[in-house]
Amino acid sequence: MRAILIAAALLTGTAPAAIAQQAAPPATTPAPVDRFEQDRQSILAQAGQYRVRFDMRENVSFRDDYDPMEEKLSGGSEIVRVVYDKGDRISLQHILVMEHDGQAMVIKHWRHDWVYQPATVLTYAGPNQWTLTAVPEAERAGAWSQTVWQTDDSPRYGGVGRWTYDNGLTQWTSNATWRPLARRDAVRNPVYDRYLGTNRHALTPVGWVHIQDNMKMASGQGDEGQPIAVVQEDVINSYERSTSYSTKPGDDYWSATQGYWSAVRDQWDAVVAANNGVHLQEDGPTGSVTGMPLMDLAQKIADGETTEADAVAQARTIITEATKTN
Repeated sequence: MRAILIAAALLTGTAPAAIAQQAAPPATTPAPVDRFEQDRQSILAQAGQYRVRFDMRENVSFRDDYDPMEEKLSGGSEIVRVVYDKGDRISLQHILVMEHDGQAMVIKHWRHDWVYQPATVLTYAGPNQWTLTAVPEAERAGAWSQTVWQTDDSPRYGGVGRWTYDNGLTQWTSNATWRPLARRDAVRNPVYDRYLGTNRHALTPVGWVHIQDNMKMASGQGDEGQPIAVVQEDVINSYERSTSYSTKPGDDYWSATQGYWSAVRDQWDAVVAANNGVHLQEDGPTGSVTGMPLMDLAQKIADGETTEADAVAQARTIITEATKTN
């Protein structure tokens, strides 16, 4: 009977205030956004199977004697696998899966590690030197570091930034960081010897995009020996989800070698911890002097030519010898 009286009163507009309040639906408020988990899912969304387009172009020269190079375009098939997910620490491994003359070609590519509110980040101090750099408390609050590693898991560069979700765009943007030359430049012996780069990772409807704004610098040529700008470069690497190729060769390689690469990562981490960084000779074609030896050992495991235990023992020796300092 009470429900009928309330309904009638509301229809005629004569409901007493007390009854109207009881009849109104309860107010709802949006659930608070768990920004940490939102960030995590944005990082993990980069894992998958992709066709990749690499677009690199030098745009603006800052020296009279330097002309920007022609645009470089390339592409390939690449899988991105989660190495580990420890909540506030996530690691993603890229593996190229190509085909040549009807044969599958697998190349372990770069790796990026993400750490929430990091106390330190491994940064390039060049030449041949990477240093653990403290991250001030105000800068690390709510932020993620991204550390990028070469194909042999030796260091490349690191930076700190925050994921943002404004204007319908999910993206992470780093601070400006020093970086060694990429292979595409190092093999040419150019006038510049390092980059000052800003990194962006942004999700797209079809995958994600990695955007780099690199200022290519020549060391020791400015007043008081500071680096000077030579040319600005944009790098846009687009990852578009695809099922047009088989991931099996890449996944088979990773299954066979991931134990070895885990031990290699542990050895690099031990070097960093013991030395507050890494001293390692850079090498144009392979990134570092450890590049080919460590990659070759992994391939021998995949091909059944050596055991994981023997390869790990050799890898530890290679890293130890290569990172000795006087």
